[in-house]
Amino acid sequence: MLNALKQTTFISRRTPIRQLTCTAFTWLALTTSALSFAASPQHGIAMHGDLKYPSDFSHFDYVNPSAPKGGAFRQAAVGTFDSLNPFIIKGVPASGIGLIYDTLMESSADEPFSQYGLLAESVTRAEDNSWVEFTLRPSARFHDGKPVTPEDVIFTFNTLREKGRPFYRAYYADISNIVKTGEHSVRFNFKSTENRELPLIIGQVPVLPKHYWQDKDFTKTTLTPPVGSGPYKISKVDSGRSIHYQRDSNYWGRNLPINQGRHNFDLMAFEYYRDSTVALEAFKSGDLNFRRENSSKFWATSYDSPALSEGRIIKESIAHKNPTGMQAFIFNLRRNKFQDIRVRKALNLAFDFEWTNQNLFYGAYSRTESYFSNSELAAKGLPSEHEKQLLEPYRAQLPVEVFTKTFSLNKTQGDGNIRNELRQASRLLKQAGWTVKDGKRVDQNGDPVVIEMLLYDSTFERVVHPYKKNLERLGITLNTRIVDTTQYINRVRGFDFDMIVYSIGQSNSPGNEQREFWHSEYADKQNASNVIGIKSPVVDALVEAVITAKDRPALVTATRALDRVLLWGHYVVPHWGITQYRVAYDHKIMHPTVTPPYQLATDTWWHQKK
Repeated sequence: MLNALKQTTFISRRTPIRQLTCTAFTWLALTTSALSFAASPQHGIAMHGDLKYPSDFSHFDYVNPSAPKGGAFRQAAVGTFDSLNPFIIKGVPASGIGLIYDTLMESSADEPFSQYGLLAESVTRAEDNSWVEFTLRPSARFHDGKPVTPEDVIFTFNTLREKGRPFYRAYYADISNIVKTGEHSVRFNFKSTENRELPLIIGQVPVLPKHYWQDKDFTKTTLTPPVGSGPYKISKVDSGRSIHYQRDSNYWGRNLPINQGRHNFDLMAFEYYRDSTVALEAFKSGDLNFRRENSSKFWATSYDSPALSEGRIIKESIAHKNPTGMQAFIFNLRRNKFQDIRVRKALNLAFDFEWTNQNLFYGAYSRTESYFSNSELAAKGLPSEHEKQLLEPYRAQLPVEVFTKTFSLNKTQGDGNIRNELRQASRLLKQAGWTVKDGKRVDQNGDPVVIEMLLYDSTFERVVHPYKKNLERLGITLNTRIVDTTQYINRVRGFDFDMIVYSIGQSNSPGNEQREFWHSEYADKQNASNVIGIKSPVVDALVEAVITAKDRPALVTATRALDRVLLWGHYVVPHWGITQYRVAYDHKIMHPTVTPPYQLATDTWWHQKK
């Protein structure tokens, strides 16, 4: 599961020919139950299990239904923007643009993957999962007062698949056709009954107004505020500098149960800065009143001030239960230098996390050892019997360690002495044909090994620098290149890099997005999310097992098997993670006493007049 407007990584379509063997299918068939969704209208839909909230619920448990409206919520964005169309390849979309759009369904923040009707008042799913039908609320309106119709829904999906990011063609390829079934209803028919996530991810798509877009070129960037149907309208655009969203007091959905206690600020403002350091100073000076902190150094050292001690600024850590995903130095496998797994292992060994954590991060982090860390989806210990049934057919294509060892990364003393690790790395490089000549590491062709680390934020240089020093001890030259945001995005989209810092976010309900993250089909497609360039039939098969899992136990097993194979492929140099949101905000900003486990949910916060 992945919301396309809330994440930077996009998703891909299912592969027509699955790689799973009969053995794997037999196990899946024996351990999963038949679909049991009644073909009758429901107020919501859950990926696994039952919905938490009944049809007559009044509001989500994690909101303050009496929260006052008013005030401004001002936060920073880093870099720039040049477009208000987030659905196409061209341009850099403005932060917060999803605020102007409504979707068919709305996810709750205290369930792993459940959705409740927003534009749609009800959803009906076929018993065999061959179709899903949404009935729109007759009261649903766009900002210009025109009703949201089935024609708008059909136009949205056809436009996104034909003219939007490749992600849309991929993600919704299992939709065979879309038909209007009534004055307010629309049905999506599926090519396959096995993609159980598809009805839910259809519900996540912002619905576009056909009457607004039909005479415009959807493939071009624009700074003209488009028409939406959401709780906010764009009120100010200063290209590359700021964008403001004003709460729509006449918002059609303001009285719905799912919206009670939400969308409380009159103004949502995103102010752009060239880097995080400048943005922090803007927060401290009062130009911003909310900041989510990603730097442990800043968190530990940069907030002490009279404003903090006097209580005018609140500094808070809020625990969550989300998978922390994988942030890492990633290799571009399209480069020949990274094709050999021994090289990738060696480059892993040169990263001293313990020293970095102690000296740069004040001991704030834990090393990431899973692509699904902080969740039950992470591979643990040796493969279970059910995992083995998925993995066994590919034993000859996998490192033996997948079956015989618990994955773990080297741990140092944190004193900067990593001679043992560098000796291991040197042996691996030599085995791969990378030898030392005149103090420099050369490849099989006798050419000096030079690696470029591409960055767009200078604050990460302090992390790269000690890594660079360790690689120098191996005779490898690591050059750091910092470029502006637009150039960085274009180079990553075109796979024009050696190594970058990259984050692969995950949810508690992985599904279709895993195809574009890992599948061979997307390794060479520009703007796809398989940025690493992985091409592995084993990974392809396990991705399909994740997507077609019929219940939660099968999903957990398949995801753990996929995680295990990715880890032992050494495709990245893992970084670190934290299971808390670190936030600082003005004392007049309040949030509910109940914190949802799966989102920060700042849309439930409010401004308290004092």
